[in-house]
Amino acid sequence: MASTSFIVEGMHCGACTGRVERALQAEAGVTLAAANLMARSVRVEFEPPARAEALAEALARAGYPIARAETCLAFGTADPGQVAAALQAAPGVLSVAVAPDGTARVTYAQGTVAPSELLRRLEGIDVQARVISATPAPAPVAERQAAEAGRLKRQVLLSALLTAPVFFLAMGPHLYPPLHHLLARAIGEDGMQAVQFVFTTLVLAFPGRVFLRLGLPALFRLAPEMNSLVALGALAAWGYSALVVLMPQILPPGTVDVYFEAAAVIVTLILLGRWLEARAKGQAGEAISRLVALRPATARVQRPGGTVELPVAELAPGDLVELAPGGRVAVDGIVTEGHGFLDESMLTGEPVPVEKAPGQPVTGGTVNGTSALVYRVTATGADTVLSRIIALVEAAQGQKLPVQALVDRVTRVFVPVVMALSTLTFAVWFALGQGLAPALVAAISVMIIACPCAMGLATPVSILVGTGRGAELGLLFRRGDALQRLAEVKTLAFDKTGTLTEGRPALTDLFVLPGLTEADLLRLAAGAEARSEHPLARAVVQAAEAAGIAPARARKVVATPGRGLSAEVEGRQILLGNAAALSEAAIDPAPLAAQAEVFAQDGKTPVLVALDGTPVAVLALSDPPKPHAAAAVAALEREGIAVAMISGDVAATAAAVGRQLGISRVIAGVLPAGKVAALTAMQDTGAVAFVGDGINDAPALAAADVGLALGSGTDVAIEAAEVVIVGADPRGAARAVTLSRAVMRNIRQNLFWAFAYNAALIPVAMGVLVPFGGPGLSPMLAAAAMSLSSVFVVTNALRLRRAAA
Repeated sequence: MASTSFIVEGMHCGACTGRVERALQAEAGVTLAAANLMARSVRVEFEPPARAEALAEALARAGYPIARAETCLAFGTADPGQVAAALQAAPGVLSVAVAPDGTARVTYAQGTVAPSELLRRLEGIDVQARVISATPAPAPVAERQAAEAGRLKRQVLLSALLTAPVFFLAMGPHLYPPLHHLLARAIGEDGMQAVQFVFTTLVLAFPGRVFLRLGLPALFRLAPEMNSLVALGALAAWGYSALVVLMPQILPPGTVDVYFEAAAVIVTLILLGRWLEARAKGQAGEAISRLVALRPATARVQRPGGTVELPVAELAPGDLVELAPGGRVAVDGIVTEGHGFLDESMLTGEPVPVEKAPGQPVTGGTVNGTSALVYRVTATGADTVLSRIIALVEAAQGQKLPVQALVDRVTRVFVPVVMALSTLTFAVWFALGQGLAPALVAAISVMIIACPCAMGLATPVSILVGTGRGAELGLLFRRGDALQRLAEVKTLAFDKTGTLTEGRPALTDLFVLPGLTEADLLRLAAGAEARSEHPLARAVVQAAEAAGIAPARARKVVATPGRGLSAEVEGRQILLGNAAALSEAAIDPAPLAAQAEVFAQDGKTPVLVALDGTPVAVLALSDPPKPHAAAAVAALEREGIAVAMISGDVAATAAAVGRQLGISRVIAGVLPAGKVAALTAMQDTGAVAFVGDGINDAPALAAADVGLALGSGTDVAIEAAEVVIVGADPRGAARAVTLSRAVMRNIRQNLFWAFAYNAALIPVAMGVLVPFGGPGLSPMLAAAAMSLSSVFVVTNALRLRRAAA
């Protein structure tokens, strides 16, 4: 199975994405085609007989050519056949032309393969090559959106400048009647019409050419889309008016009015709407922009001749990179020299810097503290954690929710239906004696006002903003439909250890009999436990260190599995363990039994301590709840979601944690298969989500309607979960639910507006709702209304940037 992505700049609406997907799915061997309207790209999964070149040709036939790039390589005297075969195997490569002079020209889909990847392919067959020339890599999506907004702004300004005299000559006399006489005496009626003809022609030939270039070929392919409606409407108004100017004798008397202002203003207003829409898309994609901005442009790399500064794109695994104080890590690696602290909040959301020493990993995009470090590169390009996060967010932003299927079905037939209604409008009003010109104006108004731009944008723009906001909150939606299904969840179940609790035991309580201080107890106990690798022993040592108590030196340490540990500390014999360990040492545990039972009832593990044969204390150890676990549970319950906990721990401990966090439904003592069975039982009452650590909980994550994996940021590739919560805060689950519900609410608002708008204004444009009959809506007003509808949808979606705060 092969996979590749194409950049398709010609996609402008929801109907376009559907046509792109259908064109690819019609090719034998294609198993998946997913178009991303926001990124203007499409991802394809295929197997033989499908080939990348054939897929590109299929898109070109459908009217959606892909962006191509080219790299020229010099490979010397190697076997040309082997070189061609190795290069052709790279994903996205469309063609390879090998010349007799030892060069190869590789054409590929832009953005699918880098020149360095082509070189590695040749190195794999022991061929050394170099890059002679290469097409620059495509700009990030955010930059392309910014460039599109800039281009549209220039088109709007030019169109407005050319439209101004047309609008002045056509509408000025209506607004100020004496102006008509002044203009008529100055340049005459024919002169006024000639000026309008020239400037409107310039509007259509230059800023409005995009509608003709895209809309007319689509019409000729019998696959009309939104650009087709605009092109037909503007050309109809311009063409009729041009006849009036150039050949008025062929028209019936009384029909020689011109409508140049309609054509010019239609183009200007729709370009204005698209510019505002593009600006809003850029704002919606700010999350990706911020992630991309975390990548430094260059890095200082150690070479035999000294340190050199290289572009990050030229780094390779094994390179030694010097990281200056305050610098940003270029790519993933392992520290080889130095000791310091890194700010990893961009990954984990945790503000506390993380200590780094030789042998510990560093992640690209994180920020160094005040120490100089050297690290060995372990991953570059798309293999880095930051690149994977960006890829996850971009993929989620381009995915379709189940609700989008309805929109796709509607937009597929909407444009042909609108054209039929436009034709019907013209025929009816002409037959009723309204005249050629008014009937034509009504038909143009129907075509313009019914453009389903808002419908096509309603879902993808909300997904774009919502998933971008999720990235800011540390929520990565790996599956687009998870947004919709998470909003429908009725029950959310948590794993306990590592999800709601810290995942490591800690000393929580001390009970000391008279005659011994807590400080003395900790010093002696930590001295004995320091020689043990048991997790409970480490908890005791860490508690002493946190209190500033140095562990005593221990001798003759003996550990007994299932019982405890004995040692000689400062000349005294100490024993730590359970009641059985004390009894076997002929020490009566009774003085400590009551308190040990209290700790056990609270879900804590009691460790009894005896000194020189006398019971003296009880240490209570437990896996404490995370600081924000209770807040996460409360937030979910405020959303009306039932919260449960499923744990493999013993019932008493799990029940105690449940009481502390306010979870009444606790299922304990279950193996991974038992977690799946518990989730299946919960699904009887509605959709169920499960939150786990993404490793031991993989079966449960896969079995739930929505799986949410709690990771550290380097676990973003967890395959079992649809949603990855970067960091270790369980409140991420509550934020994910809140965000998903906000996104779905926003989508419903957008769809209602888009459908209601078209349902209400198409009859108005047709003249059905106009009293006394007759077309009543100007094409200019229709264009303004259509543009404002799209702007409303995008603006409404932008409110999601503040969701789940």
